[in-house]
Amino acid sequence: MATGTHIKTYFEGAWHDGDVAIMRAADHGSWLGTTVFDGARYFDGVAPDLKAHCTRINKSAAALMITPTHTADDMVNIIWDGLKSYPTDAAIYIRPMYWAIDGGHLGIVPEPNVTGFCICLEEIPMAPDSAATTLTTTQFCRPVLESSVVNAKAGCLYPNNARMLAEARAKGYGNALVADALGNVAETATANVFMVKDGEVFTPIPNGTFLSGITRARHMDNLRKDGVAVHEKVLSFADFHDADEVFLSGNMMKVTPVKEFDGTHYQSGPLTKRIREMYWDWALSR
Repeated sequence: MATGTHIKTYFEGAWHDGDVAIMRAADHGSWLGTTVFDGARYFDGVAPDLKAHCTRINKSAAALMITPTHTADDMVNIIWDGLKSYPTDAAIYIRPMYWAIDGGHLGIVPEPNVTGFCICLEEIPMAPDSAATTLTTTQFCRPVLESSVVNAKAGCLYPNNARMLAEARAKGYGNALVADALGNVAETATANVFMVKDGEVFTPIPNGTFLSGITRARHMDNLRKDGVAVHEKVLSFADFHDADEVFLSGNMMKVTPVKEFDGTHYQSGPLTKRIREMYWDWALSR
């Protein structure tokens, strides 16, 4: 099922209109979940950090033992060719994807150099400045590298995220603030997370249980260049209850203010607003 509208699919060397069928029932990715993807955004005529997202999907593929078939530069060129058919004021979600086709011993290990590849473009609006969400805790936690491929943006990780999000929504909240296996805050069910305290910004230190996002890194760089102290450190749920501001960072919406975490209410404060302004200023200056 498609998330957006006005879909275009790059598959087998050409762009096609619509949500094209790309996988077969016996493909390794179909029945054993060996799929990876990445997501970038196009808006106002720009696609910020597009090459970084294309570089990351090749790293994700390698983590799942899938052989990448395109360089990051190849993908960037293909994507810009596909974007020509959209108006410059369209907001597009850009999703390159790989999947394994054949398996080796007992069918489990992906065969090298037998890889499916496509790119999906979907029109999905950017969230308005006023959009905000709420957070709650969840019984589920982020996995560790010893048990899951948390060093990849892999489709097989998302059922865990989905049950976090379903639990949060059943409790009447928009998202879940998720712990790692030790009980420290890692991220949310859908995005990296930041908090503000006394004019300084804090975010969980990457510890191998979650992807340290490309947009996350961009916010940290912009903040530091603006003279704001940014700290990556171990954070608890109590730290978030004590925060002045909380916001999410992800490719899909870039900055999402948080207005409540389990009864603790926040304003969409000055630093959250400033971070959003800085991101758009940086993106549109490319």
